[in-house]
Amino acid sequence: MAVRILTLVGSLRSGSHNRRLAEAAVQIAPEHVEVGLFEGLDTVPFYNEDLDAEGAVPAPAARLREAAAEADALLLVSPEYNGTIPAVLKNAIDWLSRPYGAGALSGKPVAVVGTAFGQYGGVWAQDEARKAVKIAGGAVAEDLTLSIPSSVVRFADLHPVDDPEVTEKLAGVVEGLAARVAATV
Repeated sequence: MAVRILTLVGSLRSGSHNRRLAEAAVQIAPEHVEVGLFEGLDTVPFYNEDLDAEGAVPAPAARLREAAAEADALLLVSPEYNGTIPAVLKNAIDWLSRPYGAGALSGKPVAVVGTAFGQYGGVWAQDEARKAVKIAGGAVAEDLTLSIPSSVVRFADLHPVDDPEVTEKLAGVVEGLAARVAATV
């Protein structure tokens, strides 16, 4: 049985380098790992406890929770917006953190990677994402990281899947997540 990794991308832009990085993770996954991209983060309403009532959870949020619950691990792919995590990704973490103590992230292995325009590759945003996931109950894989700087230049004419350095490091993250899952079974 394949390890299932759900990927959430924090950029909604159609030409997003982070989206392409997530696509690369799908393409390079080994046979025993199934990496899937969640589509529709832009349709999930901002978390509001008034909306989070049994039988009344908005369909996009319920779909997100279901997809995360069915996954063995999560891979978050985050750009950096003004030195921090994009709102759409933070919102997803908020929805997945509930119900408190039993959310879809609870105890689940999670890695955070990404690329950004700046010279540090979005490490501040990735650190913030790890912090939020850890507080939400996820088992953050602190050692599985990938921060790719200068995305606008590096990926101007090159898809991340065609960059050997990126694919090698990304494969290490994917395989590391799969190993975390195998260790907990």
